[in-house]
Amino acid sequence: MEEKSMRITVQRTGGFTAIPITKTVDVTAMPTNEATQLRQMVEAADFFDLPAEIPSTSQPDRFVYQISVEQEGKRHSVTVGETAMGPDMKSLVDLLMKSGH
Repeated sequence: MEEKSMRITVQRTGGFTAIPITKTVDVTAMPTNEATQLRQMVEAADFFDLPAEIPSTSQPDRFVYQISVEQEGKRHSVTVGETAMGPDMKSLVDLLMKSGH
């Protein structure tokens, strides 16, 4: 079975140092178990149904994330502050930020 193409980019801005970090992951190039986990996390977060911006209260030295998912010709981006992330989105971002890919 051929897996659908999926590419995820997460950009983190803000924080104490205000140094932006961008990570891009091509899910189809990952080992199968990691790719399956990421696909499930995107689905669990209902990513393509989220608004383009999830409002959060502005707090100094907090991170803001812009997550973009491209899948089968669809692209959706969500901007969310770390304090407004739900648990599914937080797990996804944490895994992406730790990813060595």
